[in-house]
Amino acid sequence: MNVLITGGSGFVGGHLSKYFIEKGDRVIALGTSTGHPLDGKDNFEYISADTTKEGAWQNRVKRVDAVINLAGRNIFKYWTASYKNQIYESRILTTRRLVEALDESRPMVFFNTSAIGYYGDRGDALLKEDTSAGDDFLASVCVDWENEALKANEKGARVVIMRFGVILGKNGGALSKMLPAYRFFMGGPLASGEQWFSWFHIEDLMAAIGFIYENNTMEGPFNFCSPQAVKNKEFAKTLGHVLKRPAFMKIPAFAIKLFMGEMGGALLSSQKGVPDRLETSGFQFQYPDLEKAFSSIIR
Repeated sequence: MNVLITGGSGFVGGHLSKYFIEKGDRVIALGTSTGHPLDGKDNFEYISADTTKEGAWQNRVKRVDAVINLAGRNIFKYWTASYKNQIYESRILTTRRLVEALDESRPMVFFNTSAIGYYGDRGDALLKEDTSAGDDFLASVCVDWENEALKANEKGARVVIMRFGVILGKNGGALSKMLPAYRFFMGGPLASGEQWFSWFHIEDLMAAIGFIYENNTMEGPFNFCSPQAVKNKEFAKTLGHVLKRPAFMKIPAFAIKLFMGEMGGALLSSQKGVPDRLETSGFQFQYPDLEKAFSSIIR
């Protein structure tokens, strides 16, 4: 299989590139970094490009069996009006450029990232793939992002929307930001800790993409999260237990919002996502349990 990955120099993109190479597939990764750790590996090509703009990189799209679109500015920064626009355009414009480049005569699978944030702040509600979208900034980004990707149907592509929970894995991602605080005895829940937290182990994410690719009837939205969502306080307690560290240092809601602005409010959102369509399709999770997931990464 020939796979093209945008956002290929990021945390998830790096793991996916290695995963497909080890399976014997050919990978073309695109990103904004000048280089990639896998440069020089057999069956791997890295292209540094601005994928929001038209360019020679689009010619590569015509030759692949699957596109995995991960590109987008990091949301974990202070949101000025300018940065919110970058969050939006980096996703929408890259997706648009990819769809424009598709070859209608070549059947392929178009995997497009979205997020559990699609549903907005929903308290204790159980969020399946047919649940309606929210109305906050991140939800509106996800709605437009997904709609842009679904235009690939018009080019004959099978479109898969991956609504990511927080992805847990080695060497990056959200967990790498959390570990220093816990290791220095400063870990704990955000605010009350009562908000639901949807997460997914990177190994299950990669296996789910492979599973969906091989099952050609699977398309549309899928919640990419564990079947066992936890409350934020349970997430903190479990991480502390695995690290053998306390997890009682609550960060007050007012402090989160004061220092992180609108992004801080998004951090406190409650989303109890369930991977209903993956489960009913027969996908087997390797890490459905949070403690086992943490242990596999940290130990």
